[in-house]
Amino acid sequence: MTRLHDLYTELGQSPWLDNLRRDYLKGGHLASLVQAGVRGLTSNPTIMAKAIAEDGTYDSQIQSLRRADMSAEQIYWELVIDDITEALRIMRAIYDESGGKDGFVSIEVSPDLAYDSEATIRAARSLHDRISAPNLLVKIPATREGLPAIKQMVSEGRSINVTLIFSLERYEEVIEAYISGLEELARSAMPFGLSSVVSVASFFVSRVDTEVDRRLRSLPEASNPPLGLLPARDLFGKAATAQAKLAYELFVKSFSGLRWEKLRRLGANVQRPLWASTSTKNPAYPDLKYVDDLIGPDSVNTMPDATLDAFLDHGKLQRTVDMDLAGARADLKAIASSGVDLSDVAQVLEDEGVSSFAKSFEEVLYLISGKLEQTASTK
Repeated sequence: MTRLHDLYTELGQSPWLDNLRRDYLKGGHLASLVQAGVRGLTSNPTIMAKAIAEDGTYDSQIQSLRRADMSAEQIYWELVIDDITEALRIMRAIYDESGGKDGFVSIEVSPDLAYDSEATIRAARSLHDRISAPNLLVKIPATREGLPAIKQMVSEGRSINVTLIFSLERYEEVIEAYISGLEELARSAMPFGLSSVVSVASFFVSRVDTEVDRRLRSLPEASNPPLGLLPARDLFGKAATAQAKLAYELFVKSFSGLRWEKLRRLGANVQRPLWASTSTKNPAYPDLKYVDDLIGPDSVNTMPDATLDAFLDHGKLQRTVDMDLAGARADLKAIASSGVDLSDVAQVLEDEGVSSFAKSFEEVLYLISGKLEQTASTK
């Protein structure tokens, strides 16, 4: 047994891998991580772009699809769907053993659709129909335009991973979209289909500290701050975990009470908070800052390889996500009082997240096009 097994069995948090590469699938690496305690898998366009650029095992399929006269974008989706399908097969044992609570693999709709509700709905529905696996989660970004798509997919009985959440206000809207979608499903002809719907809400953490710290550093250093206010330097690295702890508090509150109990009796699953972007960006911070400080039941932490290895080596096994909530509230209040607009931070990070994934999507299409042109020129 490893620390990852203990994280789940003793503390109720599911460790997932935030990476997907074909050599992991074909070489047995993902299977070995499952043996070590990994219980799910996430990916995104940036991860896929990196994989296709570095892993030569994609090249033969690219050339084969070229002969089928496919465009670069069509080829991209063929590559991604093949990887996702194989990962779903590997993770299926976890899905079955857990009674459908874990063993999930996520695929993301095109980032170009982030601000188009109807197009997102069509794309998410198409991916679910094409792959058709019970342990598939389709990723939908938590943009304002993404909220109707979240509700619609859930109302159709489809499982989703809501991604790019950066604020408590947007997280509350995501929860409402999920619960109201379940209520619509419950009013349909198949109300007991609720038990098959699974969702996670991906709350991005490290990026919050990166942006808040940047803004704190830009504030004029006051040797004598107003009474009751901390110097900006004392607030570095506190925003992300504070906000995540309050998000977990909101999760517990939202999935209780009469409204939720009606759905729970029909078999509905809570929408677990998922801590994403958990690698430490600032080398001055502990390498497991966004894992050790956010451990609690009915949650997920999706970790990149280095963070996963670090947790296997020296991760702490202690419930922390709901410790010192008063301190978390005080930290966010102090940050806001210092002049940092947390609502603006969230909007900037959302815009950057969508833009970054869109750029990665463009880069991978350019890469595939280059591989196609290179082959054509050798003939």
